[in-house]
Amino acid sequence: MVTYLAGNRIRGTSTTPYKVHSFTSSGNFTVSAGTGTIEYIVIAGGGGGSSSLSVRNGGGGAGGYRSSVVGENSGGGANAETRPTVTATTYTVTVGSGGAGGSGNTGTGSDGLDSSISGSGLTTITSTGGGGAPPYSTNGSVGNSGGSGSGASANDSHSSLTFSGGAGTTSQGYAGGQAQHVYPVWAGGGGGGGAGSAGIATSQSGSTSGDGGSGVSSSITGTAVTRAGGGGGVGVGTSYNDGDGGSGGGGDGNNNGAGGDGDDNTGSGGGGGNNTGGGDGGDGIVIIRYKSSEITATGGDTITTINGDGKPTNVVNGSIFEETDTNKHYLLDDGTWTEI
Repeated sequence: MVTYLAGNRIRGTSTTPYKVHSFTSSGNFTVSAGTGTIEYIVIAGGGGGSSSLSVRNGGGGAGGYRSSVVGENSGGGANAETRPTVTATTYTVTVGSGGAGGSGNTGTGSDGLDSSISGSGLTTITSTGGGGAPPYSTNGSVGNSGGSGSGASANDSHSSLTFSGGAGTTSQGYAGGQAQHVYPVWAGGGGGGGAGSAGIATSQSGSTSGDGGSGVSSSITGTAVTRAGGGGGVGVGTSYNDGDGGSGGGGDGNNNGAGGDGDDNTGSGGGGGNNTGGGDGGDGIVIIRYKSSEITATGGDTITTINGDGKPTNVVNGSIFEETDTNKHYLLDDGTWTEI
C-alpha cells in the first residue's frame, strides 16, 4: 500500500513478491531454504468480560499486539519492531486462545493466553494475553492487567469512588477504562483497553458505560484489517447505555443478557454481561510475511502471495520515496528515482 506523507514524502513497498503465512492456530513455521528477514504481527488472546446479577461490569482487554511492519502503529509503541532474520530451521508458532467470559452472579472473565514465535537463533517474540474483567462488587473492582487491561467494575456503596482500569503492557496495548461512581447515581463498568487506544471510562454521572478501546489496522496481508479491540462495559437498568466493543472485533456490553464475544483471530476482548455470562475473548493470530526471493517456507492455515506497489508515478520532482521493505530512500529528479 502506498501512503503519501507530508512534504511530498511517499511510503510503500517494492515490486518484490511476498509470501504471507497466517496462523489461526498453533503450528510450525518451517524454513527449508535460504536466509532472510520476516515481518510479523503477533496478537495474543483477548480477555473475557465479566458477569454479575447487579451488572456494572467491565469489558475484557485485547490481547497484546506486536508488529514489525514499518508504518504501522505497533499497539502503543512509537515504532515498528526490528525485523528478525530466519534461517533454514523450524520455528514454533503459538496462537493464544481467548479467555472465557465470567459466569453467574460474580463471574470474573479469564485472561487471554499468550501468542509467540520461537526457535533456534531467534529471540522469542511474545505477546501477552488480554486482561479478564472483574465482576461488580459492593466495593467495586479494579481492572486486571494484560496485553491490554480490562475495564474496572463499579460499586453500589453510598461512597463516591473511582476504580482504575487494568494496565496494558508497554508497546503491546493500552489500559482499561476506569469506573467512577458518584453517589447516588450508579456507574457502569469501564471499557477494556485495545491495541490502539485505552478503554473509555464511565462518566461521573454513571449515565453511560465505557466503550472498548480501538484496535490497530494492519496491511501485512495486502489488505487493511483492524484487530485487537477492547470489550465494552455494561451498565444497569434501562436508563444506562451499554458500552460498544472497540473497532477490530471487541464484544459489546449487554445488561439484558450475555456480553458479546470478541471476534476470533483478532485477539479482541469480550463484553461485560449480566449473570447470563460475560463475552468470551477472541482467539489471537500470528501472521508472518517475507520476500519469496529470499527464503522458502511452509506452515500456517493459509499461505498467500502478494506483490509490492512499485515506485509511485504521477508525482512531482523532489518527492522522496521510502521503500518500506528495504528501508531505502529514493529522490525523484527529472523523472528518475535515484537512491539517496
